[in-house]
Amino acid sequence: MTKPTLTAALALAGLMLFGSTAAAQAVTATPPVAQHAGGEASLVLPDLSQATFLGGMGGRALLMWGLVVCALGLLFGLAIYTQLRNLPVHKSMREISELIYETCKTYLFTQGRFLLILWLFIGAIVALYFGALAQTVDAAGNAVRGFPAIKVIVILAFSLIGIAGSYGVAWFGIRVNTFANSRTAFASLTGKPFPGHEIPLKAGMSIGMLLISVELLLMLMILLFVPGDYAGPCFIGFAIGESLGAAALRVAGGIFTKIADIGADLMKIVFKIKEDDARNPGVIADCTGDNAGDSVGPSADGFETYGVTGVALISFILLAVHEPMVKIQLLVWIFVMRVTMIVASGLSYFVNAAITKARYKNASHMNYEAPLNQLVWLTSLVSVALTFVVSWLMIPTVGGDPSLWWRLSLVITCGTLAGAIIPELVTVFTSLKSAHVREVVTSSREGGASLNILSGFVAGNFSAFWLGMAMLGLMSVAYLLSMTGLGNLMLAPAVFAFGLVAFGFLGMGPVTIAVDSYGPVTDNAQSVYELSTIEQLPNIKAEIKKDFGFDVDFAKAKDNLEENDGAGNTFKATAKPVLIGTAVVGATTMIFSIILGLTEGLRPELVNNLSILHPPFLLGLLAGGAVIYWFTGASTQAVTTGAYRAVEFIKANIKLEGSTRASVSDSKKVVEICTQYAQKGMFNIFLTVFFATLAFAFVEPYFFVGYLISIALFGLYQAIFMANAGGAWDNAKKIVETELKQKGTPLHDATVVGDTVGDPFKDTSSVAMNPIIKFTTLFGLLAVELAVSLTAERGATLSHLLAAGFLIGALVFVWRSFYRMRIETDRVRTR
Repeated sequence: MTKPTLTAALALAGLMLFGSTAAAQAVTATPPVAQHAGGEASLVLPDLSQATFLGGMGGRALLMWGLVVCALGLLFGLAIYTQLRNLPVHKSMREISELIYETCKTYLFTQGRFLLILWLFIGAIVALYFGALAQTVDAAGNAVRGFPAIKVIVILAFSLIGIAGSYGVAWFGIRVNTFANSRTAFASLTGKPFPGHEIPLKAGMSIGMLLISVELLLMLMILLFVPGDYAGPCFIGFAIGESLGAAALRVAGGIFTKIADIGADLMKIVFKIKEDDARNPGVIADCTGDNAGDSVGPSADGFETYGVTGVALISFILLAVHEPMVKIQLLVWIFVMRVTMIVASGLSYFVNAAITKARYKNASHMNYEAPLNQLVWLTSLVSVALTFVVSWLMIPTVGGDPSLWWRLSLVITCGTLAGAIIPELVTVFTSLKSAHVREVVTSSREGGASLNILSGFVAGNFSAFWLGMAMLGLMSVAYLLSMTGLGNLMLAPAVFAFGLVAFGFLGMGPVTIAVDSYGPVTDNAQSVYELSTIEQLPNIKAEIKKDFGFDVDFAKAKDNLEENDGAGNTFKATAKPVLIGTAVVGATTMIFSIILGLTEGLRPELVNNLSILHPPFLLGLLAGGAVIYWFTGASTQAVTTGAYRAVEFIKANIKLEGSTRASVSDSKKVVEICTQYAQKGMFNIFLTVFFATLAFAFVEPYFFVGYLISIALFGLYQAIFMANAGGAWDNAKKIVETELKQKGTPLHDATVVGDTVGDPFKDTSSVAMNPIIKFTTLFGLLAVELAVSLTAERGATLSHLLAAGFLIGALVFVWRSFYRMRIETDRVRTR
C-alpha cells in the first residue's frame, strides 16, 4: 500500500470513529429538526399583489414591468450581435475566426454531453431525497414522506433549465466573441486605436446585457407565473442546475485553455518563433481555449452567480423575516433593484461610449485601460444613486420604520462600491503600469525565471491582503448597519446584510461581464491577425484600399493589438475577485439556511455547536482547508499533464521550413488533447466534490457547516492570491513584448516561463473555486437535509455507513486526480 493510500485509510478510520461518536450524540441528545421540512423546496411564496408600491401599484404588477426591461436587455444584446456580425472584415481574418468558432462548437457539443452525464448523479440524489425522504404535508394536513411525483419532476425539469441557461449564454458569448475577434483585428489595420477598444467592449456589453436579462427573466417568470407552492421547487432546481453547469464549464474550460496556452507559449522559447506564429499547431487550440476558458467559463459563472445569490436571498427572506407583509416588500424590492441595475448599466455604457468616442475617435494613441476603468466607476456611481432613489420611492416605510429604506440602500451600496473598489485594487497588482508588475520585469532581468516567479508570488500575496481588508471593511459597515433596526424584522439581520452585499457586488453585472469579456476578444484579435498571414498576401494593401477605403498601417496595427491585449489581461483579472467575493459572501446566506434548520430556528443551546468548543465543527474547518488545497493541485495537475502531451505533440509535428501555416489536422489534434484532459480533470474533480459533500454531510451536521465555512474562507484567499499573481506574471511578459520590444531575448524567455506558471493560477484553479464553492454549498443544503432525515428515520448507523461509502468514493477520485493524471515516470527515465 502506498503512503498516500495508507494515510487516506487512516484518515478514513479516524473520521468514521469520530463521526460514529459525535453524530450519535447529536442525534440522540439534540436531534436537529429542520424548521421547514423539505428545505427551500418546500417554501411557499406569498401573493405579491398583497403589498402596494408607488402610490397603489401591486407588487406583481410592478414586477411585470421588469419583464419589459429584460426584453429590452435581450434586444440590446441581439442588436449588438447583429452590428458585430455586419462589421467589415477581410476574408482571410474571417476564415480564421470561423475556424476558431467551429472548434469551439465541437468543444461545446462535447461539454454538453458531459454535462448531462454529470446531471445524472445530481438528478439521482434530488429524486431520492424529494421523492422519498423529504417531509411534507398532504392535502389533509398530515405529515408525509416524499413530495408528490409532479413536484419532483418540476425540480428536475428546472435543474435542466438551469443547466441550459448556463450553457446557452456560454454559447452566445463564444459566437459574439468570434465575430468580434476578427473585426477587431481588421479594424486595427487603420492604425487608429479607438476601434480596437470599441468593438471588444461592444461584444462584452452584448454578452453582459443578454446574460443578466436572461437570468432575471427566468427568475421573474418563476416568481410571477408559477404557483406559490411550486415556486420553491422551481428555484431550488434552477439554482442546482445552473450551479452544476457553471462548475463544469468553468473547471473544464480553465483546464482546456491553459493546456493550449502553455503548449503554444513554450514554442516561443523552444523554436524562437513569434507570438501566435501560424506554423504553430497549438495556436488554434489556444484561440479556442481563450473562448472555452475566458468566455464560456465567465459567462456560465456570471449567470450562475447572479441566480444563486438571488435564490439565497429569497430563501432567507421567506425563512427569517417575521411579518408576511415585510416579506413581500423585501422580495419585490430586491427584484426591482435588479431591474434598476440593468438600466444603470445600460445608461452608463452609452454615456461612457459617448465620452470615449469624443476623446479618442481620431487619436493616434490611447490608454486602453482608462475608458474601461471609467466605465466601471461611472456604473458604480449611477447604480448607487438609483439605489437610493428607487428605494425611497418603493419602500418609504418597512415594518413601520421610515428610515430602513436608506439603511438597506447603504448596505447594497457597500457591495456596489466593492464592484468598483476591488477592480481598482486589482489593477494595482496586475496593470501594465503597476509597480508590482514592473518589479516582476526588473527581477527577471537579473534573476531570470526564478526571481520572476518569486516577485509574482509577492504581488499575489499582497493583493490577497489588501482585497481581504477591503472586503472586511465593507462587510463590517454592512454588519453595523444591520444592527440599527433590521433585528426587529428578522432573525440574523447581519446574514441578510451580507447577502445584500453580495447582491450589490452583482449590481453592475452587465458591466462586470463586459470588461471581463473584453480580454478574450483582444487576445483572439492578436492571434487572428497573425494566423491570417495578411501581411504576406499579394497586393493586400491595394486590395484593402479598393474594397474598404483606407490605407493599411501594419506596424501600428500590431502595436495597438498588443497594447490592447495588455488592457484585456488587466480587466480579465479585475472580474475574478468580484465573482469569488460574491461566492463567499453569498455562501454565507446559503449556509445560514442550513444553520437555521439544524438549530430549530437558532435555539441557543444548539447554536453553541457552531463554535470550536464543539469538536466536529472545528474538524470541519480543517477538512475544508484540505479540500481547497486538493482542488488547487488536482486542477493544476490536469493542466500540467495535458500541457506535457500538447508540447510533446507540437514539438514532434511543427513544420517551420517550407510552410506558412500549420495543418488543420495537426491543430485539431491539439484541440483533441486539450479536450481529453479537460474532461478527465473535470470528471475527477466533480465526482470528488460530489462524494465529499455527501460524505461530510452524513458524518455530522455541524462538522459539515464548519466544512462549508472553511472552503469559503480558504477558497477566497487562495483564489485572490492565484488570480493576481497570474495577472502580474502575464502583464510582465506583455511589458517585455510591447514596451521593451525584447521578444526572443533571455528576459523574454524568463517572463514566458513566469506566464506559463501563472496560466493555471489565474485561469484554472482560482476562477473555478467560485462555482465549486457555490455548488458545494447549494448541493450541501440538499445533502445535509438528506442526512438529517435519514438519520431521524433509520438511525445513525446507516448514515455512518453511507458516510464511509461516500468518503471512500471521494478518496478514489482524489487518488485518480493525481495518480491517474500524472506524467508517467517511464517517460522521465527515458528522456
